[in-house]
Amino acid sequence: MNTATFFTVLRVLAIPVFITIYYSNIPGSNLLAAIIFTLACITDWLDGYLARKLNQCSDFGAFLDPVADKLLVTVTLVMLAANYSSPWFVIPAAIMVAREVLISALREWMSGNNQRDVVAVGYIGKVKTTTQMLAIIALLAAHPGTIDVLLVVGYVLIYISAVLTLWSMFSYLKSAWPMLRQDLKQKSS
Repeated sequence: MNTATFFTVLRVLAIPVFITIYYSNIPGSNLLAAIIFTLACITDWLDGYLARKLNQCSDFGAFLDPVADKLLVTVTLVMLAANYSSPWFVIPAAIMVAREVLISALREWMSGNNQRDVVAVGYIGKVKTTTQMLAIIALLAAHPGTIDVLLVVGYVLIYISAVLTLWSMFSYLKSAWPMLRQDLKQKSS
């Protein structure tokens, strides 16, 4: 295991830690959980930086990094949906989770056809991830059941994230469409 992969693994291991703290009765548990989530998000940037800087890119790291990201975000969105059970939160959260599953499957299929680069992470995907993580940090730090600045910021960012999620999903599908169409034609012949 190299340094970059260590930080990716650390991100996965942080998930049960911040969830446990979030649901604990420790005073300020929501803020502490938000801080741990923020540190986990920083490792997302750090592992990629270290992999390139220290020439530690590996197939395992390339596999694990997006898995760690999706686990971190998806598990946290599901956890937050339990506290923010209004359709105003659950619908954009469901859109984000569904997009992650769809695009992961699309990337896997494209990879099996030696076309993974067609659906490589783009700029909109990176902006979506950043906005999504900031929204989650704000919602973790906010007190469920009370309206405060963090809650409003979290909701605004979660809706921006949902729009970016759909935009990036359609961009990836548009890029993959020629390959998908070709496969459909071959199967129907």
